[in-house]
Amino acid sequence: MTALVRRRLLAEFTGTGLLVAVIVGSGIAATRLTSDDALRLLISSVVTALALAVLIVVFSQTGGAHFNPAVTAADWILGRRGPRRHSLGQAVAVVGCQVAGAIGGAALAEAMFAQPVLRTSQHHRGGAPILLSEVVATAGLLFVIVTLARTGRPQHVAWAVGAWIGAAYWFTASTSFANPAVTIGRAFTSTYAGIAPASVPAFIAAQVIGGTVGTLLAVALYPIRHTPAPAGQSAQLAG
Repeated sequence: MTALVRRRLLAEFTGTGLLVAVIVGSGIAATRLTSDDALRLLISSVVTALALAVLIVVFSQTGGAHFNPAVTAADWILGRRGPRRHSLGQAVAVVGCQVAGAIGGAALAEAMFAQPVLRTSQHHRGGAPILLSEVVATAGLLFVIVTLARTGRPQHVAWAVGAWIGAAYWFTASTSFANPAVTIGRAFTSTYAGIAPASVPAFIAAQVIGGTVGTLLAVALYPIRHTPAPAGQSAQLAG
């Protein structure tokens, strides 16, 4: 394993862990500050959107700042013939680090707020509207990311992804998990942000469907990948 791969794995573990710590921690703080459900959701959505944008900016140079198995899968599938392709084994290792980081992030948030650590959630989430929401949220997320990558605008990913997730907290019935690793991590907290382990498989299945739809739509609309042009020059096309 090269030093570059080790740094990427560390970045994905750390970044995903911090993301889940933000989600769970802001949920705990919100429940302590107010009993108003709308205000709790507002607090969590704003904090998560801002933190996610910052984490993408900080970790993007170490391997993409995916923090999400759906994003990693799309990156591996679409990049198999590109100059930055990597092995399936590396993609699997990245996903493993994301899941481990997510569980660690839940534990960290609980420890910071003196909550029982890694107690599984009893908050069952499911039903057709909730699962459809996860399809929509994940499809939109992957559509945003893949579109910006294929049109040579990676500098916009951080704010665009943060904005999408922040908005999807409100317009989806599921409050937009949109991430299999985060979903697994949130199963290990009995707090406001938790999801019962029994609800996790259906959520992940919906996220896989949504990620596939969003990726295919982006590729259909932008079949030719653009590469960012040097300053002052027009963008070039890549196959």
